[in-house]
Amino acid sequence: MGKIVVDSTSLETYEKGSGQPLVLIHGSASDYRTWQHQMDSLSKDFRVISYSRRYHYPNVTISESADYSMVEHVADLQRVLNTLDAKPAHLVGHSYGALMGLELASQQPAYVKSLILAEPPAINLFVKNSNAPTPGELLRLLLRRPRTGLAVIKLGATGLEPAAQAAKKGDMEKVMQLFGRAALGKESFQAMPIERREQVLANLTKAEFLGSGYIPLNTEKLRTIKAPTLLLTGEKSPRVFHHLANCLKDLIPKLERVEIPAASHILHEDNPDAFNSELLRFLKSKSFKVKVLALDEPMCKA
Repeated sequence: MGKIVVDSTSLETYEKGSGQPLVLIHGSASDYRTWQHQMDSLSKDFRVISYSRRYHYPNVTISESADYSMVEHVADLQRVLNTLDAKPAHLVGHSYGALMGLELASQQPAYVKSLILAEPPAINLFVKNSNAPTPGELLRLLLRRPRTGLAVIKLGATGLEPAAQAAKKGDMEKVMQLFGRAALGKESFQAMPIERREQVLANLTKAEFLGSGYIPLNTEKLRTIKAPTLLLTGEKSPRVFHHLANCLKDLIPKLERVEIPAASHILHEDNPDAFNSELLRFLKSKSFKVKVLALDEPMCKA
């Protein structure tokens, strides 16, 4: 364990093993502890680096006036790689962290050797502000891709919107209940151990639900990603993540998609053995599937 300072901010880090750098990027309502099942397994072959992102436990918490900005988090990731002399790196991102990996790979490809993406919530393919999509954006998505549109609308109506309203009132316990059921599914959330719920509460912030949201994904930039990419989804995850994964699969040329059995959205925790096995298989493979898309090819099928 240790700390590094990036942009005058101290970030908790954990490093183990040697070899090519492999950086683990956690998602929302989480911190470096989410990767406990990966550190030992992956460090046998790689220099594994896990860190708690800005504002996440045990780092300094966010102030009332600050924005929870993905632009800032991606800049922090770039600074971490520079500070630790860890570029290019294999980036393993979960959820929000997977979106960060996508953004860095599309904007700064020299930093990324490969991408492993665990269920990126890529609604920012279709909306400018993920925390406040407009009715027009949702209508266009619904008309063009009905199944994806319905799944995104359901996620917002049953999870993100009511969670944001609870966040405005400062009721973070209710935020956890609403957000957890929407992201994991009711059954998987109810099965979450008490200690993991405590980790969620330690990392939930009002600012994430009320701030600027995700950086809009540039589809043309995604088409230029050259890093071999593994996209992982959970068998038991809410269907919205599978629909969004289909969209990304149609955009990123060197992408392989794999489903992790008996796992929901936190697939690296639900079934770590299968997750680690697929990750290591992919990284040790000498051949990757390459698909070249015409610019007028449909963005996703839904």
